[in-house]
Amino acid sequence: LLQEVEALVSHWNLYINLGGFFACLFSVTLFGPWSDSVGRRPALILPAAGMALQTGIYLLVMYLELHVAFFLLGRILSGLTGDYNLILASCFSYVADTSERRARTFRVAILEACLGTAGMVASIGGGQWRKAQGYINPFWLAFAASLAATLYAAFFLRESVKQKKEAKLFTLSHYKAVYRLYTAPEHPSSRWKLALYSLAFFLIVTVHFGAKDLYVLYELGFPLCWTSDLIGYGSAASYLAYLSSLAGLRLLQLCLEDTWVAELGLISNIAGLVVISLATTTPLMFTGYGILFLSMAPTPVIRSKLSKLVSETEQGALFASVACVQGLCSLVATGVFNSLYPATLHFMRGFPFLFGAILLLIPAAVLGWIEIWESKHDCDDFQDASLSP
Repeated sequence: LLQEVEALVSHWNLYINLGGFFACLFSVTLFGPWSDSVGRRPALILPAAGMALQTGIYLLVMYLELHVAFFLLGRILSGLTGDYNLILASCFSYVADTSERRARTFRVAILEACLGTAGMVASIGGGQWRKAQGYINPFWLAFAASLAATLYAAFFLRESVKQKKEAKLFTLSHYKAVYRLYTAPEHPSSRWKLALYSLAFFLIVTVHFGAKDLYVLYELGFPLCWTSDLIGYGSAASYLAYLSSLAGLRLLQLCLEDTWVAELGLISNIAGLVVISLATTTPLMFTGYGILFLSMAPTPVIRSKLSKLVSETEQGALFASVACVQGLCSLVATGVFNSLYPATLHFMRGFPFLFGAILLLIPAAVLGWIEIWESKHDCDDFQDASLSP
């Protein structure tokens, strides 16, 4: 019976995740470019209200003991209003609207640190709350938080788009705006940069999600055999990387270009995953978590680089595409790493982490090559300008 329940949970999780992803794929690429015209507030109100609706449906399912298919209905309805991905896209667009180019990377990093802090609080507090009072009460907090976010965006948040204009919602022009980012950018050299930065972002986030999914399984198994308390401390340590990366980014920006800060972040990520893949004792596992202290620095750098490649009127379309890439990362990471873990248990339990470390060599090479190319290009432009009469 337990195996049958686990199989049903696995299948319904797959249905819910796929349903939400495809609904988000349609809505985020619609609402994101739309927000470039009508403003960011509508693109924040809709997904927050959709998430409140989803949580309300989940509460009804638990109180009335309805069929589990209603979870899928709630997820799809939330996906059609943009869900979490549209909130991310709108928030990062808002930061791009309100920040200067030189300060944008750090502002984006602050937003990502907020995500990590919220995840840490929810992971630790939510787990203890669920253990003490069951599943229903924590969902009431999620419902209240979503409703509060909706009301804040509707009545208190200041609009960041300076020149708003009327625009139809249901039109193919919004999807074309996302397509034009990569096929007909404002500057010809931006096309391949957008593609390469997107590839680097995809690989980094896929490895992050994939490794995160396996930490608990890895810690529960032999030879670590962690208890629930140690797993909680490990989860907190992994989320602390968001805050330590923010502090490290700020300090390193004083003496290094953003790209080289991202490279150091990738080195931190690679080294930490290698140590974790070989960890057989608790101190060594926590050492791996400690080495990951700068691992979250590359993603805000890449988001900032992408933002600077497009105009002010294309920020919504850009971050909508980035949000879709991030949603795809979650699906790919779950499929690849969760399949790789049981397949490699017989010869190396930590192989998926080592595989992730090897994958991160690709974005490290991509970011380094782009930075070297840009430095050489700027040097050639300077020499041409100095030789001109």
